[in-house]
Amino acid sequence: MLIDGHSMAFRAFFALPTDNFSTTSGQSTNAVYGFLSMLSNILSEEKPTHVAVAFDVARETFRNEMFPEYKAQREKTPEEFRGQVPLIQQVLKEMGIVTLEKDNYEADDIIATLATQAKPEGFETLIVTGDRDSFQLVNDTTTVLYPMRGVTTLHRFTPEAVEKKYGLTPAQYPDFAALRGDPSDNLPGIPGVGEKTATKWIVQYGSLKSLIEHADEIRGKAGDNFRERVAAVQLNRDITEMVKDLPLPYGPDELELRPADAQGIMDFFDRLEFGDSLRERVFRTLSIEGAGVTASSGESATELEVVTLADGSLGSWLHKLQAPAAVEVGEHTVSIGSADDAAASGKGASGASGAPGQAVVVDLDSLSPADEEALREWLAGEHPKLLHDCKSAMHALWTYDLDLGGVIHDTFLAAYLLRPSQRSYSLDNVTQRHLNRTLSQVDGQLTLLDEPTADASRVAAIIDLAASMAAELDQAGLYSVYADLEVPLAPVLARMERAGIAVDVDRLEDLRKQAQAATDEAEAVARDIVGKPELNLGSPKQLQEVLFDQLGMPKTKKTKTGYSTAAKEIEGLAKVNPHPFLEKLLAFRESQKMKSTVEGLIKAVADDGRIHTTFNQTVAATGRLSSTEPNLQNIPVRTSSGTGFARRSWWARGTRSC
Repeated sequence: MLIDGHSMAFRAFFALPTDNFSTTSGQSTNAVYGFLSMLSNILSEEKPTHVAVAFDVARETFRNEMFPEYKAQREKTPEEFRGQVPLIQQVLKEMGIVTLEKDNYEADDIIATLATQAKPEGFETLIVTGDRDSFQLVNDTTTVLYPMRGVTTLHRFTPEAVEKKYGLTPAQYPDFAALRGDPSDNLPGIPGVGEKTATKWIVQYGSLKSLIEHADEIRGKAGDNFRERVAAVQLNRDITEMVKDLPLPYGPDELELRPADAQGIMDFFDRLEFGDSLRERVFRTLSIEGAGVTASSGESATELEVVTLADGSLGSWLHKLQAPAAVEVGEHTVSIGSADDAAASGKGASGASGAPGQAVVVDLDSLSPADEEALREWLAGEHPKLLHDCKSAMHALWTYDLDLGGVIHDTFLAAYLLRPSQRSYSLDNVTQRHLNRTLSQVDGQLTLLDEPTADASRVAAIIDLAASMAAELDQAGLYSVYADLEVPLAPVLARMERAGIAVDVDRLEDLRKQAQAATDEAEAVARDIVGKPELNLGSPKQLQEVLFDQLGMPKTKKTKTGYSTAAKEIEGLAKVNPHPFLEKLLAFRESQKMKSTVEGLIKAVADDGRIHTTFNQTVAATGRLSSTEPNLQNIPVRTSSGTGFARRSWWARGTRSC
């Protein structure tokens, strides 16, 4: 197995948020974590005997000498990515995996050399890379594993797969790429020649060399463009060709997995503050025994066994539940789990007990009448329930005419109270942040974060989170705010969202017409003042000409396109240099904004004649509620027309009473 280290690290970097993966000292670790997670998945699945990871040394290589613009369009490496590749190389050394790099060459050339050497030595070679140029290496013993979606889904490109995808043999692929050009490498294409034309020409003539020999036979504008750019296409082909004979310190037979340094890996993981889940996977992948891995909290995770129930027996199973039950609502399913003696029952709950419990996954589309009624009664009842984002769960359940009651913990809200400035409070992120472990996707796919587990892993995480976060909230003096205010409020907001807000659409239409009339009137007067009947007050360029050239106003902030005509600048200009034109310009913008606001509200009215906004408990770091889709709190009361609109608006009294 030959791995393009930079390609894999970059994909991991962009797949995982930097906000959730950094050490207390500020070192970003998302690329390292994602790289190791993906590597563990691949090694576990493919079980290679020999492995090497190749890295680029720098952006400048011999290809830049051939074509200075090679990859010149690529953006500067993100600051958060810098420093993570040396960390990856360090941990690979601890894992017993060879890393290779070569000055003036790319990782592709190292891989091409080793793959070429491996074939006569009888190896079956797998190449893991996101570079399609590697398809030229595919043969009966060499397969490219190409990431099709993020880094979790790898497509196997065999010779047959390459032909099926492109209609070409692997040997023809670089000829095709040279004709097509490659924007990712800044290699120019031929105007009028896309992938279909490039494929047709290569298939017809067999190779780029033969195509060039018969260039005069190609008709039309595409043929003319090709003949004009033959030299550029040949250069593309030379650049695309991978070097296959680099002198390297290791041959294929010297890449056998070496004994891993378990203590070195543990020290590395401790230093980067990684949780035990990934460490255990890496140890398991490398067959490290007796590594002494223990949960960082000193407590094991709740374990739930997913059980299959016969039709009509769901009610009996639910009735036997004694401990609080975790509930997660999917698109068409409800997962319910409870540990035998789970402690997450209220204030001061201690950590997860580690005791095994049971879980069921209920398919809402195929319930028997008896099970449906049992589920409806239990969900709406007072049995204590633990959820992550109960408001969203309630909306999902309502589509099946199911209600939800008895919520005593919402780990979504707990996470917000404990860390109100985070960008994400998804269950995956909260579990990583507070339990120092990761969750897998429930569809059984290998993921960037973990191995596949049963669906119960998510409800088990909710049980553990409810317990540990209750203790954190209590310690922070926030438990009463959480239990007495935030958790009871969530169902209230859900019902408000469902009910919607009644709207007098005719009144809104009147307000829109008033705003439109005020906009037209202000624009007409402004045009008369400066004697420009065709003046567009929405054009910064035309405003610049009127304000600074015709009227000689003091210059505002300098921008790339001239002097600023932004609202803040114009308001400041009007205060120190009052002028009738500025007055009408501001009135135009004020009424235009009002018109846009009212139009947005009209569009938001649903078929039931009501507006169904979303009230957010976890957005504002100050703790206040916010409203989105649409924002019903965005009333421009600081202007005269806005004040009048607020007095006439259909929600003004309701906002106060709420």
